[in-house]
Amino acid sequence: MVDLSIDSSVIGKYSLFDGLEKEQIEFIIPLMAQEEFEASADIIEEGTRSDKLWLILEGRVAIVKNGLILTEFDEGVVFGEMEVLDVGPAEATVKALAYTRVVSLSIDALGDIYEADLKIYSFLLMNLARDLSRRLRQMDAKAVIHSPHMEWN
Repeated sequence: MVDLSIDSSVIGKYSLFDGLEKEQIEFIIPLMAQEEFEASADIIEEGTRSDKLWLILEGRVAIVKNGLILTEFDEGVVFGEMEVLDVGPAEATVKALAYTRVVSLSIDALGDIYEADLKIYSFLLMNLARDLSRRLRQMDAKAVIHSPHMEWN
């Protein structure tokens, strides 16, 4: 892995790192890889295997399924966690809408964290679960607004 020279106080503001101390975040940073994508580049392709979760440091991405944009994410949002948690193929394409800089954490790096410090690992998984829950609530709210079904009385 590459030392990203990312300040732990900067990256620590993102929800993925909620509850972690500066030293714990500094332990994680060298396990991450940094990547850059130009506008319109596919970061993840629907149906392919991905073994990492991604955190957007700069830029904006679209989540596209069957050619339809489901949502857009910007700085601080994690994506790819479904493929890491259930080790299945990507459910959607993630496309950069602008120049996008991300850091990623692979399944292997998560395994290293698990073996080295169960507390850090637990915080990361809890934070991923919270983010997924928030996203599910937002999707539920959108589904209700756009539902063709009748209102329940």
